[in-house]
Amino acid sequence: MRPRFAGRLSLADAVTAANAALGFCAVAVLVGDGTVALGARLVLLAAIADGLDGVVARRYGASPLGDHLDSLADVASFGVAPAALTVAAWHGPDATAAETALAYGVPAAFVAVAVIRLALYTELDADAACTEGAPTTLAGTLVAAGILSGAPAWSVLAAAGAFTYLMVMPVTYPDLLDRDALAMGVLQAGAVLAPTAASRAFPRALLAAGLAYLVLAPRFYWR
Repeated sequence: MRPRFAGRLSLADAVTAANAALGFCAVAVLVGDGTVALGARLVLLAAIADGLDGVVARRYGASPLGDHLDSLADVASFGVAPAALTVAAWHGPDATAAETALAYGVPAAFVAVAVIRLALYTELDADAACTEGAPTTLAGTLVAAGILSGAPAWSVLAAAGAFTYLMVMPVTYPDLLDRDALAMGVLQAGAVLAPTAASRAFPRALLAAGLAYLVLAPRFYWR
């Protein structure tokens, strides 16, 4: 009997599915006593896959399911995974009751808002060249880059908390041009492959680029 998905999925969809699998792996390494840094690198690898699926779709064609699959994958990789990393980075065995509440409450809110933001994106912005609210991919990238840059745990938690508003704020963000997406991908790849090289140069450059886009893109990014 012919599978239901036969002929309905594209090569780009396979890349999107890999994005979701990498998001799962980022959480799984934490459950399996892996390091937070390894989980952060897997989130950045998922971000590379997230950018690559668009390139593959333009080159080889997309399926009608592409937008829905992309948002579902992003829930795993840029909603759940960064939230889990935030918990792991902040919460320790000696945490107070207040710290424990923050460690779980803020990431839980982050996931909830990410799901809402991705649903809105799929419904309203998937076919546009811009989107309202900070992209979830950017949120996940900045959380992961902050961890790999050696940022204090409180700042990672603060970033997750800030993005619970930034992801749904009424500000328009333009899509990255291909050349800028490629440059971001190079920084992400460098942070994955050599996170500690040259005093953490790649994750710190990625963090700076991501923050620049977050702050400046709504007004100054060329279209």
